[in-house]
Amino acid sequence: MKRYERHADAIAQLIHSGALRPGDRVPSVREASRTRGISPSTVFEAYYLLEAQGLIHARPRSGYYVSNRLPTAGLRPAEPLPSQPAHTSTDVAISDLVFEVLGLARDRDLVPLGSAFPGLELFPLERLARCLASGMRKLDPWNIVQSLPPGDERLRQQIALRYGLHGSAVDVEEIIITNGAMEALNLCLEAVTQPGDVVVVESPTFYAALQALERLNLQALEIATHPRDGIDLAALAEALERQPSHQRIKACWLMPSFQNPLGSLMPEAKKRELVALLARHQVPLIEDDVYGELHFAPHRPPPAKAFDTEGLVMHCSSFSKSLAPGYRVGWVAAGRHATAVQRLKLMTTLSAATPSQQALSEYLAQGGYDRHLRQLRRSLAQQQAIALAAVARHFPAGTRVSQPEGGYFLWVELPVQVDALQLHRLALQQGISLAPGQIFSADRRFAHCVRINYGHPAQARFEVALQTVGALAKALVSGAPAGDAHQENQSIVHNQINH
Repeated sequence: MKRYERHADAIAQLIHSGALRPGDRVPSVREASRTRGISPSTVFEAYYLLEAQGLIHARPRSGYYVSNRLPTAGLRPAEPLPSQPAHTSTDVAISDLVFEVLGLARDRDLVPLGSAFPGLELFPLERLARCLASGMRKLDPWNIVQSLPPGDERLRQQIALRYGLHGSAVDVEEIIITNGAMEALNLCLEAVTQPGDVVVVESPTFYAALQALERLNLQALEIATHPRDGIDLAALAEALERQPSHQRIKACWLMPSFQNPLGSLMPEAKKRELVALLARHQVPLIEDDVYGELHFAPHRPPPAKAFDTEGLVMHCSSFSKSLAPGYRVGWVAAGRHATAVQRLKLMTTLSAATPSQQALSEYLAQGGYDRHLRQLRRSLAQQQAIALAAVARHFPAGTRVSQPEGGYFLWVELPVQVDALQLHRLALQQGISLAPGQIFSADRRFAHCVRINYGHPAQARFEVALQTVGALAKALVSGAPAGDAHQENQSIVHNQINH
C-alpha cells in the first residue's frame, strides 16, 4: 500500500468509527503533514482519494470536511461472478434487439439508468461554445484542407502531449482524428479483418462492439471476464493456442480500463502481460479507452498502449465521455496500422468536422481540462456511492453488483428468476430506462443482469428510480403481480415528494 493510501485509510477508519462525524473538519494538509511525517503532496493525494470515495469534500478557503451523506458501510452486496462464455466463436445478430431497447429509451423525461452517457450538466458546455467561436475566428481557411486526415495538427499535438504526461510515448504522426471513438474503433476493425474472421471480445462486452462485428460479418469469440480485473488471460492464451489455421483470431477488441458494462480495470501488470501475449501471436489489439480519464484514484491507469513496442495496439479514445459530448471528436493512435486507418477514413467520411476540432484544440490550449476532470471524477464517485447503497438497500436478496474504480456504470447481477428484458419493460412503464444484460452478448446471455448508469447528478428521482427498480425486481423474484410493485412505488414517490 502506498503512503497516500495508508493515510487515506487511517482517515477513513476514523470516519467509519464515528471519531470523525459528518460535517467535522478533517486535519488540514499542513497539520497532517507535520503530525504524520509525510509530504503535503502525499496528504493532498490521500484527500483526493477520500473525495473520490465520497467520504470528504473540500470547502473553498476552508479545508476538507466529512461528507454529510456518507457511503453506507457494510451494505455493499458481493460482486458478480466471472462470466463463463462458450469456447467457440459465433455469428453476431444483436442489432435488432439493441435498436428495440435503445429506441424505447429516448424519452427525455425518463430517469436514464440505461443511458450510455453521463449527465450533460457535468460538462463545461458554455465554455466549449466560446472556444468554438474563438477557434473559428482564428481559423486560417487553409486549415480546412489541412484538417483532412490525419486531422488538425494542433489538436493532435495536444493529444500526443497528454499521452506523454501519462507516461505513454506516442508519435503525433500515428494519431488520426475521427468522428468520435466509435468511428476510430470501426476503422481499426476494418483495417485488420476480412469478412468471416474471428475477433475476441470480453464477456459481457459493449453492444456497439457486437454491432460492429455484425455489420462487417465477423465472428465473435467471447472470453471470460472478471468484474474487477478484466479479461481472463489464461483463457485468452488457450484460445490463441487452439485456433485452427483456417480460422485464426485476427484481432482483439478490449476495454482494459473501466470496461463497459462491468467497470473492470485490468491491473498494470496484467495489461503488460496482455500486450506481450498478443505480440507473441502477432494479433492486433483494438483498445477501447473512452473512460480512461474517469478514474477515482489519484493517477490515471496507463492504457495497454503504454506497453506496446511493436505497434500492434490501436488505442482509441475520445472527448465525448470526459469533456465534450456531442462534439464527436475522437482519435486513434494506430501504431503500424496508421496508414491503413487513415486511408479508410479518407474513403469513408473524409474528415472530422473542422469546427469541433477547433473548439477542442482551443479549449485544451487555454488550460483547465484537468481541473474540470477532477470535479467530474468527484461527482461520479459520489454518485457511485449513492447508487451502491441504494442497490444494497432496495434490490432483492442475492443481488451482486460490481464496484468499479472509475467510469459511471454498475453491472448488477440479479437473482435468476429476474428476466432483465421484462424488468426493462416494467421500468419503462414507471418512467425509468435500464440496459438489460442480453444486449451485451452475442448469444444473449446475462438474462438476469442489468447495467445501471449512475452518471447523472444526485437528485431525488435518481434514488427513487433505483428504489423502484429494486421493488420491481423483488416482485419478479416472488412472482407477485407487477401492479403490486407499481402500487408500492407510487407510495415511495409520494413519500419522497412530501418529505
